[in-house]
Amino acid sequence: MKFPCRLDKFVSHTSELPRSKVKIGIKKGLAVVNGEQVSKADHTIQQSDTVEWEGVQLVYLGKRYYMLNKPTGYVCANQDDLHPTVFELLDEPNLKDFHVAGRLDLDTTGLVLITNDGDWSHQITSPKKQKYKTYLVETQEALSEEALEQLRQGVALHNEKNLTQPAIAEQLDKYALRLSICEGKYHQVKRMLAAVGNKVVELHRENVAGIELDSQLAAGEYRLLTEDEVNIINAR
Repeated sequence: MKFPCRLDKFVSHTSELPRSKVKIGIKKGLAVVNGEQVSKADHTIQQSDTVEWEGVQLVYLGKRYYMLNKPTGYVCANQDDLHPTVFELLDEPNLKDFHVAGRLDLDTTGLVLITNDGDWSHQITSPKKQKYKTYLVETQEALSEEALEQLRQGVALHNEKNLTQPAIAEQLDKYALRLSICEGKYHQVKRMLAAVGNKVVELHRENVAGIELDSQLAAGEYRLLTEDEVNIINAR
C-alpha cells in the first residue's frame, strides 16, 4: 500500500474488512483519524496518521519479506480453486497485497520468497536482472557428461526459438545435479532436462539470487527474512 491513500482503502487493508462494509462504517462514524471522527471515505491518510476503527487502532505493518519451505501439493498463487496455496501456510495479518517472487510448480519443493514489496520482487523476477535460482534435481536416467555440457552451453526448449541462457550444472551423483539458471521460463528445469533426453523425478529449490533456504525450516514452515537477506537483493 502506498501513501497518501484513501481512508477506506487504509481501513480495508489493515482490518481485512471488505471495502464496501468499510464505506458504510465510515458513514456511521466508526473511523477516527488523529482523534477526530471522519465520515468521508476519500479522506486522505498519511503514513504518520493514527487511525482507529471502532475504538481499536489500526496499524500498517509496512513492507515484509518471508521465506517459506514449500511442500508439494501447494500452488504459488493467491487463490486457487483446485489446490491449497502457499498463503494458507502463513499465519500473518494483512496478506492481501502479498505475492510470490518467483513461483514454483505444484510438485516442486523448496525456497519461496513472499513479499508485498513489488520493486524488490522485480529485482528477482526480471530477466534483465540475471538473478540465479539454484535447484537440486533428481533425474530418471543417469546423467552423462555430454548432457551436463549441453545444459552449461544452453539447450533448445520445445516451442522456443532461442537457446536457454548458459546454466551452472554440477553433478552430485549418477542421478542428481545442482542446477543454477538465471531465467524463469515455464517449467524450465523440467523442459531443460527433457531437451537432453532425461526426465525430472524430484525438484527442490535451495537458493534464489543469493538467499539460501534456511535448513532449520521444515516443509511448510516459514520465517521473516533478515535485514541482510533483504539487502542481498537490493545490493545486486
